[in-house]
Amino acid sequence: MRYRPFGRSGSAVSALTLKVGADALGGGPSRVHDLVFAGLEAGINTFHLTTADPVLAEAAGEALAQVDRKLIQVSVGLGRFEGRRGGRDFSPQGLTGSIDRVLHASGLGWIDLAMLDEPGEDEMPQAALTALKAQRTSGRVRMLGVAGDTDVMDAYVSTGAFDVLATAYHVNASWQTKHRMRAALEQDMAVMAYGYFPRELDTVKKAEVLHEPKKGLFGLGGGRPKHDPLAGAGTFAFLHQTHGWQAEHICLAFALTDPSVASVMVDAGSADRIEALAAVPERDLPPGLSAQIEMARVRMAAA
Repeated sequence: MRYRPFGRSGSAVSALTLKVGADALGGGPSRVHDLVFAGLEAGINTFHLTTADPVLAEAAGEALAQVDRKLIQVSVGLGRFEGRRGGRDFSPQGLTGSIDRVLHASGLGWIDLAMLDEPGEDEMPQAALTALKAQRTSGRVRMLGVAGDTDVMDAYVSTGAFDVLATAYHVNASWQTKHRMRAALEQDMAVMAYGYFPRELDTVKKAEVLHEPKKGLFGLGGGRPKHDPLAGAGTFAFLHQTHGWQAEHICLAFALTDPSVASVMVDAGSADRIEALAAVPERDLPPGLSAQIEMARVRMAAA
């Protein structure tokens, strides 16, 4: 595992952040323990609780109690509720209440990063941000972050009130996303990435036809013959055709090559998967693959 500086916090975080959420909790506390332990064994030192569920926080806290608290970083998603409760709450009472429940249940002492989960343009009142800043001043929360990949994030980044931006970033990310990441860095924010392997690229068929030009009049033109040997050329099909690499691992390695990304959030439901993903930061992309990615990006943009 490799480690990178995390914005203005002065700490170093693992290149991968392990997300732990409702899926893990579905297997009971022992399931959460197993995943956290597997992450620690793989060298991961930063964990993201996707919700402020106190049961999840308690299970994660029990596992992380085996490690010196100062050596790990824990972030918590705020504002969205999973499971039967559902719904969203970015009110001052809702956010501070979530922080209280996590700290009480987990025994962690403090939350390294409180991450707002895709707040809407008018969804979060100024009073809520003031309440979060008070939590940061008190030391109960070390940093404040905002997660999302819509244009609304530009406004949140521009406020200068947040320490971290988490955004979807992958081989076909838009120029708007890259601009937002640069803007965050200019605000001295750390950048985390998620969604590095989008569904539109998870099979060779999807990767070949992504943004393929539409057919012309009467359905003619706009594509290659069915068995054309050049089919897939200039597309992301190579993600599934690179010897010794899985498509997901290429996409993860690509996200890690961006110097602006401090850590990439990963979902892993087993120790074997955690081990496989944790090996990616140690690998270099095959020669020429970066050029193939850029060629496919240009073609997709022009389609």
